[in-house]
Amino acid sequence: MSLTSQDIARIARLARLELGPQESERMLTQLNGFFDLVEKMRAVDTAGARPLAHPLDAVQDIPLRLREDVASEQVDRAANQRSAPAVERGLFLVPKVIE
Repeated sequence: MSLTSQDIARIARLARLELGPQESERMLTQLNGFFDLVEKMRAVDTAGARPLAHPLDAVQDIPLRLREDVASEQVDRAANQRSAPAVERGLFLVPKVIE
């Protein structure tokens, strides 16, 4: 995939960016370089590769440290809302910001 100058102009217009000719050309080069890199990575055969749970998993065996999924503390709603300027029926009241 390769972008053209017209593609860059359209993207800039959609993003509401004002790009000068030099900026537009630099952006075109950078984006096309990115797409070239993506195409190179797609060309690599990853059929036999297993997903890694950790980046170092490829070079050493790292056991995952998993913990039990249990609640560790109780939430005291009344104590948490004590410092709030306005509360009603257990909910924080905030000023209306949209008219």
